[in-house]
Amino acid sequence: MELISSIAGSLATPAVLFFVLGVLATAAKTDLRFPEPLYTALTLYLLVAIGFKGGVAVAAAGLAAVWLPALAAVALGFLIPLWTYPILRYLGRLAPVDAAAIGAHYGSVSAVTFLAAVGFLQERGQPFEPYASALLAVMESPAIVVGVVLGRLAGGTGRIEPAALARLALHEGLLGRSVFLLLGSMLVGFLSGERGLAATAGFFVTPFQGVLALFLFEMGMVAARRFGDLRKVGPFLVGFGVVMPVLHGAVGSGLGAWCGLSEGGAMLLGVLAASASYIAAPAAMRLSLPEANPTLYLTAALAITFPFNIVFGLPLYAWMAGLWYPGGAA
Repeated sequence: MELISSIAGSLATPAVLFFVLGVLATAAKTDLRFPEPLYTALTLYLLVAIGFKGGVAVAAAGLAAVWLPALAAVALGFLIPLWTYPILRYLGRLAPVDAAAIGAHYGSVSAVTFLAAVGFLQERGQPFEPYASALLAVMESPAIVVGVVLGRLAGGTGRIEPAALARLALHEGLLGRSVFLLLGSMLVGFLSGERGLAATAGFFVTPFQGVLALFLFEMGMVAARRFGDLRKVGPFLVGFGVVMPVLHGAVGSGLGAWCGLSEGGAMLLGVLAASASYIAAPAAMRLSLPEANPTLYLTAALAITFPFNIVFGLPLYAWMAGLWYPGGAA
């Protein structure tokens, strides 16, 4: 009953309602569409804001408090593509390069899902570690590198030379737009500290929830435009896009509790594990695995997993996290 009540409460939050409004706008065939520069600007703002605030929080908490949860997040990023690849390859009977590309998307993270989870916790008044966005930053890259390497090896290109692999890891792991912005903004926040946050709070803190709601409105329209592709990906990928996030959310929240995170922090690590990238990973796949089918990985991440997580997943992962704590979920 607590889980059902939490789901009902989640459906009434501004972030979810704006997402649903975007879906309805596309379903009703309105001519609403964000200009590309505005969409890019909203994306850049959200990435910089979460990175900057995460860096300030890391400076306040100290690296000693952050290193173990960060290591757990990196480990999840590396491992998720490795265990999803055989599922996609042998149970789903997908081509090796497609299995690798989809695995990279599910091992990487969705910043917007993370932001919606932060908003969900704030609506409930539930505390969490302010440095949690550092986990987002360090978890985005490893899965992309693993997915690209799996795809190259499975694609019959043979052994990858160590020097070429190092260059690939550097490019995909540090120089992608979203990764660079997150890490760079985090460094700025870490160096400027609380004084820097106080000076920029009117821009990075106060408007944040409104910008997020506007961005989710656009994402609702983007996701709805992908719904037509569901019939192309088949029932296996639809099931994969729902079941795997739930399993990953359980693993992530349990690992967060083991690392000593608060209940809210464990929920956020579960959300990161459950989410699938649709910004950084698609860009990397287009560059490094152009033979992979974008209909498969984009539809799975954006039309199946993302809506499921936003509408139903957040209260589910909060409930899962509560199971690890005395007095948590019943």
